[in-house]
Amino acid sequence: MSVEQVRHHIVELLPRLRRFARTIARNVHDADDLVQFAIERALLKHEQWRPELKFDGWMFGIMRNAWIDEVRSRARRDRIFAPEEAGVTVGHDGSESQVRLLAVQRAVAELPEEQRLAVGLVLVEGLSYKEAAEVLDVPIGTLTSRLARGRETLQAILSDRPGERS
Repeated sequence: MSVEQVRHHIVELLPRLRRFARTIARNVHDADDLVQFAIERALLKHEQWRPELKFDGWMFGIMRNAWIDEVRSRARRDRIFAPEEAGVTVGHDGSESQVRLLAVQRAVAELPEEQRLAVGLVLVEGLSYKEAAEVLDVPIGTLTSRLARGRETLQAILSDRPGERS
């Protein structure tokens, strides 16, 4: 695939890349950096894409691996990033749908990383179980288990049943 073809696919995939990055990073600024890094890496390594892989799965894999590298790097540097500002909802009308959306985003952010990644790829990005398992480099059974636990935890968080959280 040529660089121009990769660019075209990236442009089409950009909204999904940003959404997945926010699911992984849980911070808008980190997510934007992650998207930029993944795009740069894809453009530099475009010849490594194999036609038997779906392009979106390849990009999500690049993004996942880049995030793992970033988390490891942060741990080595002992850097602590401040959480997203408490005033995220300032200026919003507070409508019911906005409140629900923010509650779901916060609930997903509370999930353990393995569950958050599985939920992000399957429930948010719409990848098949097989595709998501390939991106995460785990067996389908492991992915299914992480999804089940993630769904249960989300239900517990959103219904405010802390005793049921896993």
